[in-house]
Amino acid sequence: MYVIRLGDGTLRVPRSLTTDDGRLIGNAYVEVAPGEPDYERWLAESITEEEDAERRRRWREGDEALEQAFLAFKAEQD
Repeated sequence: MYVIRLGDGTLRVPRSLTTDDGRLIGNAYVEVAPGEPDYERWLAESITEEEDAERRRRWREGDEALEQAFLAFKAEQD
């Protein structure tokens, strides 16, 4: 999960909710607006929505070759 910078400057920052013993309950994004605490810190590592979409596209394209290799392996096992 990445820090996403929206067009209006608001940041979507990933957060995880865990139990007291450390088990993961869930992941979500919280919005941090300009001027809020930690905004500048998160801004430095943020990416735009377009950059996020491009990363996701490249990830899916990379998955295609892996999926084909898995399907070929699976076919050999049957």
